[in-house]
Amino acid sequence: MLSMNTHDFSGGPLAGLRVLDLSTMLAGPYGATLLGDLGADVIKVESHYGDESRHLGPKRGSERGPYLSLNRSKRDIVLDLQNSESREIFSRLLRTTDILVTNIREPALSKLGIDYDQVKASKPDIIWIRVTAFGPDGPYAGRPGIDFLAQGYTGVLTLNGEPSGGPVRTGFPAVDVMTSLLVSNSALAALRVRDKTGEGQRIEVSLLDSLMHAQASSIGTYLATGERPVRTGNRSLYFAPSGVYPTKDGKHVVITTPGEKFFAKVCRGLGTDWDTDPRFHDINARLANQDELDRVMSERTSQFTREELVERLIADDVLTAPINEVEDVIQDPQIRHNKMIVSTEHPVLGRIEVTGIPIRFYGTPCAITKHPPMQGEHTRDVLAELGYASEEVDNLIAKGLVADPTEMQRLRDQRRARQGTRRTDG
Repeated sequence: MLSMNTHDFSGGPLAGLRVLDLSTMLAGPYGATLLGDLGADVIKVESHYGDESRHLGPKRGSERGPYLSLNRSKRDIVLDLQNSESREIFSRLLRTTDILVTNIREPALSKLGIDYDQVKASKPDIIWIRVTAFGPDGPYAGRPGIDFLAQGYTGVLTLNGEPSGGPVRTGFPAVDVMTSLLVSNSALAALRVRDKTGEGQRIEVSLLDSLMHAQASSIGTYLATGERPVRTGNRSLYFAPSGVYPTKDGKHVVITTPGEKFFAKVCRGLGTDWDTDPRFHDINARLANQDELDRVMSERTSQFTREELVERLIADDVLTAPINEVEDVIQDPQIRHNKMIVSTEHPVLGRIEVTGIPIRFYGTPCAITKHPPMQGEHTRDVLAELGYASEEVDNLIAKGLVADPTEMQRLRDQRRARQGTRRTDG
């Protein structure tokens, strides 16, 4: 690696580093995406089948929404790691790599030649990060698992939802997203160690541990006090009012009051004197009379449209927010100002919008410059960088070891033809 004073960071703080993304679905790929957002050259390595997210969810053209939403800031190569002849190609690629991210379970990991010791043989200072559901060892090791299961094991399903209802999962893959942040965070910490010692290392991150880490305020409080957390719906355990309130136009807002001064502001914003009412004058009284408080709050908020109410309450410094629909979110002026929705040009789909970079660097600014890649889009470029001549790449494609977009299209056409024949025969 070049020293800090000679390195060109114009491409972002991780410019000059290479990441191999061998993971699929969400936690691993999204962690690699963030490293790419920060300037690393992320190469997504896929089989001919491809990342599972290429086969799930709504389509835009030939691409799927979940894949497009998670895999910006990368290049893509198709490489059949199940074929032993591909090992030399992979070994060459490894020798140019700083960080490898995978979520393949054992024994498949070792059979593919990509467990830590096998990878370290090709690149001794590699930073090797594996994502598992429950951890690399222990009673649950080796089990398949996803976000939903982790929510069950860690009690999140017990704590989420209305008090009178049943368990409810989070409405977005919170565990996967949190795990992806730990993937990128651990990579950066390991890079610092490598910069100081010259040594890489093995890193394990799991969905289970990520979600336990996130529950300091619930499980952690139980450990400290013995008081069992309970399901509260949209209410708070510790202050009131705090919840979702209706508006005249059939919409809703969030209003919350973590402290007496905020309740006084709510009263001024809504034009009431509830803070002088014995039922509501302090936090203990409000918690004891939450049903009545929410009833009068809802009656009052229902006298305004959502926009009128939010504007009125913000003017009085109340902690409030509209409950936006998806269409509202993507037009939100602060989200747009923060560049959390940005455009990129896709070679087939044209202009697409993706979520932006959630970290703002002032010394080494970052920008999304790569669209979510098509399967095998950069196979020829990457192999050329590794020293393969064009004729050699043609031969590797012919042998089924690698593929570019043309070959992937040929295989898809061939598969559709076979399926059509089977339907006709049937």
